[in-house]
Amino acid sequence: MTDSPAFGELSKRIKTNQPHTARIWNYWLGGKDNYEVDRQAGDQIRRLHPGIGDYALADRQFLGRAVRHLAGEQGIRQFLDVGTGLPTADNTHQVAQHVAPESRVVYVDNDPIVLAHAAALLRSSPEGRTDYLDEDLRNVDSILEQASRTLDLSRPVALMLLGVVIFVEDDQEAYEIVRRFMDRLPQGSFLVLSHTVTRPDMPDVDAAVAFWNEHGTPKLTQRTPGSVTRFFDGLELLKPGVVSCNRWHPDSTDVALPEVAMFGGVGRKS
Repeated sequence: MTDSPAFGELSKRIKTNQPHTARIWNYWLGGKDNYEVDRQAGDQIRRLHPGIGDYALADRQFLGRAVRHLAGEQGIRQFLDVGTGLPTADNTHQVAQHVAPESRVVYVDNDPIVLAHAAALLRSSPEGRTDYLDEDLRNVDSILEQASRTLDLSRPVALMLLGVVIFVEDDQEAYEIVRRFMDRLPQGSFLVLSHTVTRPDMPDVDAAVAFWNEHGTPKLTQRTPGSVTRFFDGLELLKPGVVSCNRWHPDSTDVALPEVAMFGGVGRKS
């Protein structure tokens, strides 16, 4: 893979002298696809907010529980994962195809290091299929046109937007992007979305995000829990609504889980 012309072109776009959010996220999750500059920034952010690694884990586990629920309880067999991030354990296709091997998954990301690893690591089951698109979240029409090579867009699709609309600074643009996706998808489709939040009782999160926006790329935008809920306007919001990611259908209800500043929800287009 690393000797291929495609990888050579991608490697020219990878900046190793500036911390990058996907690689820092990978570092917090225990991955190896990161550089010293990412680890230094990740450690500095963790000093500002010691629980930040828990957010990365909570978001990843939320992905797993949401995909299992949609593939198992809702019968969804098609997933469009935009803003994939670096591959780790329990990626969308692995979770979905464990439940339903025939599931089809299209990953979308425009980060060159993500794409380089996605092509090597995200392998489909024999019964299902995966594809990978080099696209920006904002290019809705192009994403859906290319995704239609793998997905039947006349049938329900689960749109996965985990920790990606935080990179769209303008609120109205962010809401419009999500609306355009959901308008194009058929009835019975789902939106799965997670987002870093800002709240008066979580000031250390604001400090960590401010540090990141000064030193890292791309810049992050926080929103209130209420503003995150607005992404689901017009959809049937599944219980328990938009909540701390670790509190969405937790694996165990025996212990009261502390909130993390990464909130998520799942909504159905009816």
